[in-house]
Amino acid sequence: MKITSGVIFRTCRTVVWAALIVFPAVVLPFTILAGQQKGLESGGDATVIEIVDGDTLRLDTGKEVRLVGLQAPKLPLGRANFKAWPLGEEAKSALTRMTSGKRLRLSYGGRKSDRYGRLLAHLHDGEGNWIQGEMLRLGWARVYSFPDNRRLVREMLALERQARLLKRGIWGHPYYRIRQAGELRGDIDTFQVIEGRVRDVATVRGRTYLNFGADWRSDFTVTVAPRDRRRFAKGPVLLADMKSRLVRVRGWLGWRNGPMIEATHPEQIEVLE
Repeated sequence: MKITSGVIFRTCRTVVWAALIVFPAVVLPFTILAGQQKGLESGGDATVIEIVDGDTLRLDTGKEVRLVGLQAPKLPLGRANFKAWPLGEEAKSALTRMTSGKRLRLSYGGRKSDRYGRLLAHLHDGEGNWIQGEMLRLGWARVYSFPDNRRLVREMLALERQARLLKRGIWGHPYYRIRQAGELRGDIDTFQVIEGRVRDVATVRGRTYLNFGADWRSDFTVTVAPRDRRRFAKGPVLLADMKSRLVRVRGWLGWRNGPMIEATHPEQIEVLE
């Protein structure tokens, strides 16, 4: 049978499309995605001498670093009556493999230290690898941001989503699964990532409420204080426009007329549709 160039072209094109279907799009390395230190202030170099847990380490300068922007599973660390979170030791081991004994570059994207004197730094190794990005990409931490330290958070959220879709690390354990807005009563005083549809938006005396149920006295609510509302004015979706939107919210879950999260900055609320 004679094979023409047109047949060859169509055959090759079919093979290419089949390959695209079978193999997902190549994900750029974390060093390219967000490890470029864009907009960060240099904080010098230091060597890691001890790993405390999955998001904290000690340097040869005597300083302790809290890896800004993420939260790994917690260990007791001598605290009385503190129950270790699942996969805490595994997260610590992952950070140990990445950083133990290495010379790291510190960078800052906001507040430089916390109330305990720990440095709130982004970390890169000698090859430019972003340690926060790798912990998130491998699924050993969740994004955990603050209003005074928001640099690179959106890039970090993208890496977390990738790990969650692939069920890497903590995302394969039910303890860390995304909660739904109607199932939160057993999760008070814990950090959670929650999905739900905003039923209504109301602003009372300057405070905005995103209500996820018909009864605001008992259903899940996200609240934004008057002092924090200005940060949401530049967000991708305004608070007033979130009614009927499906969103993903993260934060510490408290109780005030039902389960409630106080959002202080827009990166805590991802609009899904």
